[in-house]
Amino acid sequence: MKRRDFLRTASGVTGAAAAVGAASAGAAAEDQGRSGAPNNTTTTGAPNGTGSANNTTAGGGAPSGPTKEVVVGPGGSLVYEPADLTIANGTTVNFVWDSDNHNIVVDSQPDGAGWEGTPGGDSKTYDTGYEYSHTFTTNGEYAYFCQPHVGAGMEATITVQDSVSAGGGGGKEQDPEHMGVPFQAHFVGLATILAIISSLLFTFYTLKYGESAHTAAPNKK
Repeated sequence: MKRRDFLRTASGVTGAAAAVGAASAGAAAEDQGRSGAPNNTTTTGAPNGTGSANNTTAGGGAPSGPTKEVVVGPGGSLVYEPADLTIANGTTVNFVWDSDNHNIVVDSQPDGAGWEGTPGGDSKTYDTGYEYSHTFTTNGEYAYFCQPHVGAGMEATITVQDSVSAGGGGGKEQDPEHMGVPFQAHFVGLATILAIISSLLFTFYTLKYGESAHTAAPNKK
């Protein structure tokens, strides 16, 4: 059973979130000064859920590859935004807290990835203004969730692949002109209406005036 499923079941008790919040206060100082995270990353934190955690590649310095942003608890809602993100290998994802008492617990990830989520594990939560970054260098799907709010469905995925098509491949409807089609939809509709009207007029004229000399009555001269 995945940790996410286990915790979702356990969170059926309405007091679970409050208990976790109380436990996080006692564990706030335990994990400060943490270093030596897998995948050649370094993390820094501050007590009481403030400050930032930044992962950097070997050799130090800010990540040089592409970056994406995920908002944690936007506007106080119990979601990650976006909840389903597809990125290219080597992309750094910056998680920005927009409300309090959230964390990132890794539920599943590709073999050898070694992502640990936010410093402090399941018990440590962070508040508005906190930022945490991680550079993803192993292809596959990563599933994660917020431990205090997993019962409310606060979970998300990140898919890492070799490359991502321009525009992010989010299923956005394309403009026909951008696809090489030299006309707009309303022109097609107008042409269809004109064709129908023309057909009706032609049929009416043929039925009313279209009798030819070859179809006239035999005695008619």
